[in-house]
Amino acid sequence: MRLTTKGRFAVNAMIDLTRNESGGPVTLASISERQDISVAYLEQLFSKLRRRDLVKSIRGPGGGYRLSRDAADITVADIVFAVDEPLDVTRCQGNGNCPQSAKGNIECITHNLWASLNGRIVDYLESV
Repeated sequence: MRLTTKGRFAVNAMIDLTRNESGGPVTLASISERQDISVAYLEQLFSKLRRRDLVKSIRGPGGGYRLSRDAADITVADIVFAVDEPLDVTRCQGNGNCPQSAKGNIECITHNLWASLNGRIVDYLESV
């Protein structure tokens, strides 16, 4: 699977936000500095993330962004879909009738691995 730059940057930014929001709203400038992503690009991504209710913006002095729900309820797929990136790494589009299998209507050996890519961000953060 190849994740586009847009999808990868969105996931990186959301992980950064999750790690740093305990001190209050996180600014795009601070994410930009830590992740080496331009503020203009982050503005585009966060606009889409906000429309999908993954983040909320806080205006005014001390403002920035926060997660709009618990990190345990946000998947990598949620983030990638929010920025309009397709995410299906199974060859059968999740149907279990993988074309490379000898019998044609069974899951390939790695089907469950690829299908589980929708893992939660919080699982990733707990693993690092």
